Amino acid sequence: MKIEHLAVWTKQLELMRDFYLDHFACSASSKYHNPTSGFSSYFLTFSSGGARMELMTRPDLTTDFEDKFCCGYAHFAISLGNEERVREFTETLRRKGVVVKAEPRRTGDGYYESAIIDPDGNLIELTT
Repeated sequence: MKIEHLAVWTKQLELMRDFYLDHFACSASSKYHNPTSGFSSYFLTFSSGGARMELMTRPDLTTDFEDKFCCGYAHFAISLGNEERVREFTETLRRKGVVVKAEPRRTGDGYYESAIIDPDGNLIELTT
C-alpha cells in the first residue's frame, strides 16, 4: 500500500496552487469545477513522484473544526534527501518571503527538519 494523495481544504485555491507550483516544482492538473456544489480542485504532482496533493475549495467552507468542510490539516512532510538540502531550501524559501516556523534541527524523534508556513497558515515540514 501507499498514499495516493492528501487533500487540503482552502479558501485561497489559486494562491495555494501558485505557492506549491512556485516553491516545490510540482505540476497542476486542470481545474475541476462542479457547478452544482461549487466544489473546485487541483491535483498537484511532485517531480519526484510519490503521493499527490489535492487542493480543494467550495463556497460553504468554514474554519470551524467541527464542520464537515473545514480548512487545513495537521502537517505534511516533504523529503529533500539530506541535511544540507534542508538547510539550503529553508534559506531559499526565507529569501522569497516564506515564513520559517522552525529552523533546521534534529528533533527528539530523530528527524532532521525545518518547518515553513504556506499562505493558509498550514505547516509543512522539510525533512531528510
